[in-house]
Amino acid sequence: MKFLVEARRNTFKSPKPDAARLLALDLLTEVNRNEGYSNLLLPQALTASKLDDRDRSLVTELLYGTIRMQGKHDWVLAQISDRPWSEVDPGIVDICRLGVHQIHEMRIPDHAAVAATVEVARKRIGESKASFVNALLRSVTRKSIEDWFSPLEAITDPVERLAIKYSHPEWIVSAYYDLLKNWDEVESALKINNEAATPTLVSWPGFSTQQDLIEIGGEPTDFSPYGVHWKGNPGALDLIKARKIGVQDEGSQLVAEVFAKAADGSSWLDLCAGPGGKAALLSSIARQRGIKFTANEISTARAELVGQVVHGDRVLVLDGRTIGSLPEKFDAILIDAPCTGLGALRRRPEVRWRRTLQDLRALTQLQRELVDSAIEALNPGGVLGYATCSPHLAETSIQIADIKKKHSELQQVFVDEYLPASLHNATRDGAMSLWTHKHGTDAMYLALFRKDIG
Repeated sequence: MKFLVEARRNTFKSPKPDAARLLALDLLTEVNRNEGYSNLLLPQALTASKLDDRDRSLVTELLYGTIRMQGKHDWVLAQISDRPWSEVDPGIVDICRLGVHQIHEMRIPDHAAVAATVEVARKRIGESKASFVNALLRSVTRKSIEDWFSPLEAITDPVERLAIKYSHPEWIVSAYYDLLKNWDEVESALKINNEAATPTLVSWPGFSTQQDLIEIGGEPTDFSPYGVHWKGNPGALDLIKARKIGVQDEGSQLVAEVFAKAADGSSWLDLCAGPGGKAALLSSIARQRGIKFTANEISTARAELVGQVVHGDRVLVLDGRTIGSLPEKFDAILIDAPCTGLGALRRRPEVRWRRTLQDLRALTQLQRELVDSAIEALNPGGVLGYATCSPHLAETSIQIADIKKKHSELQQVFVDEYLPASLHNATRDGAMSLWTHKHGTDAMYLALFRKDIG
């Protein structure tokens, strides 16, 4: 017996996972199990790591890619698991998702993907569970990806078929069809959500220009006069460190630009300013025009982030629904309303799995309350901008119809005259409505109103 124990000890090898996959799993666990945000966690983790550029790229693809495609991966794994997939240990689920992503979505040989993932499993969840992971992933490799997904063509319901194929919850697929009314377009919109977005930089007037960004190697944005696309790491730029530029999607830049073109007066308010992207650009534009700019944010932590980029302008920490009860009034107010975020699924991949129809109901009520408060805080003749990072009908067209019905003192201002001349097919019922598959931006929405003078 003694010799048998010794033999077992000699044959056992400690797990040797590679650092990149181990970090990817730890971040995936933080996102899926602890409500973490991948776009915040990943840069912090990479900065703190000692990984080389190749491994940093591997971690990035493993994390973002697995989160985007985990619905599709779950569909495969559920078919080969000997127990209901919803009842499987979360650690096993996330590790298997990571493995399937390497097998189906990356140029990694099957045997290498399985072996490397099993080593991660041995390290993080133990030998017994790692054996189950090994069995599942080996089963995945016994069929080609074409064989796995050929049965989708037999699914007659387009919502179900596209939800599996492009890894989106069915309610989001349905919401896209409600807007686009064309399944080919819906498919294009879903497909591009699974593609990695190139970082976009924004110049802040008075501190930098688009030309400054072009001179350091940026490619000018198609529509925004402030932005460039940047293929490197924005955090390494001196202009970022000096807070003379920011990182901001072109769609968000357009919301700020169009609002600023329509707005006038001597005082502007960004009602829901955190974490500060639009506030930074608006405050710079306002400063150049001699306009007093105020940012408001309900969260103290997010208000501190806003304070770092508005260069000394005032930052309030208030519930936006109470702003109308204050004596101070403003000549222009932007409501960048809390929303489902369905327009930025390229950049925030976990949002598709976190948001539900129940969230939508709560958010639309909050949006209405913010609008009511902002109207109270708006001077006669002032401009109100209502923006969302979502194309959903309930958060856009239906809200606008509700505003017009409820607030006769407001007149909608059509955005057409304020849009860049090169921006086409970007309006819906007088509001700006961007789509990623059409315009290459996040799917931002902006409606404008002017309050009657008397």
